[in-house]
Amino acid sequence: MKKLIILFLSLLCWNAFSQINIVAVGEAELELSKVEVAKPILQGGVSGSFIADASTIMDVIRNDFSFYMKKFSVKKELSSIAEGGFNYSSFKTQGVSYVVRGFFRQSGNSLQVTLSVHDVANTKVVSEESYTYSGENPRGFAHRFSDTAYKKITGSDSIFNSKMIFVSDRHGNKQTPVKELYMMDFDGGNKKRLTHHGGVVISPAISHDGTKVLYSLIKNEKSKHRNINLRVYDLETGRNSLVSSRNGLNSGAVFMPGGESILLTLSHVGNAEIFIMNLKTKALKRLTNSYSPDVDPSINENGSIMTFLSGRAGKPMIYTMDMATKAVKRISFVGKFNATPRFAPDGKTIAFSSWLDSRFDIFRIDSDGSNLARLTKDFGSNEDPTYSNDGQFIAFSSQRVLSRTRAVQNIYIMDNDGEIIGAITENFGNCTTPRWTKSL
Repeated sequence: MKKLIILFLSLLCWNAFSQINIVAVGEAELELSKVEVAKPILQGGVSGSFIADASTIMDVIRNDFSFYMKKFSVKKELSSIAEGGFNYSSFKTQGVSYVVRGFFRQSGNSLQVTLSVHDVANTKVVSEESYTYSGENPRGFAHRFSDTAYKKITGSDSIFNSKMIFVSDRHGNKQTPVKELYMMDFDGGNKKRLTHHGGVVISPAISHDGTKVLYSLIKNEKSKHRNINLRVYDLETGRNSLVSSRNGLNSGAVFMPGGESILLTLSHVGNAEIFIMNLKTKALKRLTNSYSPDVDPSINENGSIMTFLSGRAGKPMIYTMDMATKAVKRISFVGKFNATPRFAPDGKTIAFSSWLDSRFDIFRIDSDGSNLARLTKDFGSNEDPTYSNDGQFIAFSSQRVLSRTRAVQNIYIMDNDGEIIGAITENFGNCTTPRWTKSL
């Protein structure tokens, strides 16, 4: 284990600089569709918790559309709209493009809900759904409608049904650090604890179908030979099991397309190297063979290119490997060292963090090494980027120093040009390593 620690320290402490041109991300003139979401229209005697649920549903729909700032200008408050006939002309004079309405009528122990989206310019309803709501998760209910409406308006998939996996230390302390795995909606709602190891969970990764999570575990035990073991959590059954416990490092794992194999970092060969493992047979195939540590792989959607972190240049930088020819190419030259490269869903760009100006910041680069752009600056220390399923957003962890003895780390979302949308965790311990579900 001492040798493993030395490898990681050497990986993180090289001090040479490289000179590089960093492209500034520009702002384009956008024509936004103005959207208004109405207050819930309660028909008859809606009572009790159903009134609060109806308000939550409409609030969530409004908030969902607000994330797409490049497409929509969404009114911050819910509008008051009468129950009667819909007056398109009044909204047209206000420049409103779409109006979302929700009708709620109580029937025994359930609500009859009708949600609709009105296209003001074309004076028609573009999406209307009727549901029976019986008190299940109102946020999930709203996200499903938002997703349907977004597809009808834009013809594209949205992020509204996606989830985020992350790690929080909220149940630990300095004497006994505990970091467990959690899951939440893309916007930070419906947080759920997944693991109860009482140890330190690191490096989660989600399968492409969104059903399983790989992660590594460091147990809280007094031993000179503590291992970093790789485990998998089944989101459908709630069970977790051991994947790899070879001597040393078993970490940095991601699923290959198809889900039958994974890429992972192992150090049992004496150096940190990247392997492919078949999940059923546990058979290994070595991909890297370098004198320096090779860690933290990510794979594009069709499995043709791997990106990873390597110290081959004397400091940790981003490389790619052609999976057919095994040709390796260095693509990053920025900062003292880099970390956590992650492909966009289309495989054309890679987001990563780099230590520059005495902190981590998020960068984006094309997979061939061109068009480097700095996405965060003067916004704390920012790490662990992960793309949304539609490639339009990046979630990341950001640390804010509150005092000489206290700092807090939360998960934020920005668009893929670096426009910060906001934090999606707060007062939930230090939250790190977000991983966005790839399924829609």
